Amino acid sequence: MPSFPGVDYMDVDSLFSEDELMVRQTVRDFVDDEVLPIIEHANREEKFPMQLIPKMAEMGLFGATLSDYGLPGLNNVAYGLIMQELERGDSGLRSFASVQSGLVMYPINAYGSKEQKDFWIPKLAAGEKIGCFGLTEPDFGSNPGGMRTHARREGDFWILNGAKAWITSGSIADVAVVWAKAVRGFLVEKGTPGFSTAYHMGKFSLRASVTSQLFFEDCRIPAKNVLPETNGLKYPLSCLTQARYGIAWGAIGSAMATYNTALQYAKSRIQFGGQPIASHQLVQNKLAWMITEITKGQLLVLQMGRLKDQGKLKPHHVSMGKMNNVNIALETARMARDILGANGISDEYPVIRHMLNLESVKTYEGTHDIHNLIIGEAVTGIPAYNPPMSAQAEREATERRAAETAKK
Repeated sequence: MPSFPGVDYMDVDSLFSEDELMVRQTVRDFVDDEVLPIIEHANREEKFPMQLIPKMAEMGLFGATLSDYGLPGLNNVAYGLIMQELERGDSGLRSFASVQSGLVMYPINAYGSKEQKDFWIPKLAAGEKIGCFGLTEPDFGSNPGGMRTHARREGDFWILNGAKAWITSGSIADVAVVWAKAVRGFLVEKGTPGFSTAYHMGKFSLRASVTSQLFFEDCRIPAKNVLPETNGLKYPLSCLTQARYGIAWGAIGSAMATYNTALQYAKSRIQFGGQPIASHQLVQNKLAWMITEITKGQLLVLQMGRLKDQGKLKPHHVSMGKMNNVNIALETARMARDILGANGISDEYPVIRHMLNLESVKTYEGTHDIHNLIIGEAVTGIPAYNPPMSAQAEREATERRAAETAKK
């Protein structure tokens, strides 16, 4: 299989360092040589390609921005390029690496004890152990503050009860970073009594990824397994910011894959008077939209990466990158499917797989609409997550405020 030529309309490559380009090429070659030949079969069979984990670990793709424990200590742009190329292969593969790095290794490194870091980070980096992140619940996705999973202290243990849903790698994980009221992070190890998992089956999206439910029934967690630096919702949200950053880059990789497929197909598909369909104005209009949006998305994530390396990146910046780039990647996939006609729904081509995967990516780690609200709050200073109050509720709230003011 020939190496992917890349998608670079405006010489964005000139803005990367030699080291960043070398990292990208290394992962690009890995995806071309070892991912693309097997990923359609894995998607058909609804199985994650576990055989890729040791190779990814050998390449230093897990916890790549960390520098302790012999890890690469790459900058955040290089990490983004890793996510881009992995998602060009498949969103499920990028999800696995993103969870392992941003949602498991990151909180352990940032909020864990020295003993926790010493034990888990080398094993997770080597792919010897797999992790997952348990925040989303069956009844609470966009509103993690409403979580029902709770823990109570009992001597040297915490007793954990509750459930988590839509957890990437949940059923194959050796350790779950689980969040429970009020809000603490727990390292729940596989085999702990009272801890069980179940696969989410029948998915039409992210089929080459393990997605699970987690259940905790009087699950006794040793106190030494609590992440000691966690005591509020900002800690799991900070983990999500790490993961969302990688998604913003990954979506560009998916868009590159579907755009390039549509472009090559349009130039080779001959119709109407012996001309390629790429000569049709409506087809060119789609391709022009795709390359324009991909180029804008590339520049957006590059600036995000530079800001992150300078310590200036804000969560609402990441919301814009995640929201915008996943949306344009999904629209690119839909347009590519249209250009391919009936062939667009066949897994002979990667378009329909990417399109269906992106339906999940648009939802997880903050839905499209929630990220719009985050941006809206950033520019107005006014949060708008709750629905408007009824007239009666508004009157009662006004009366309460007036009474409180009178007391003062």
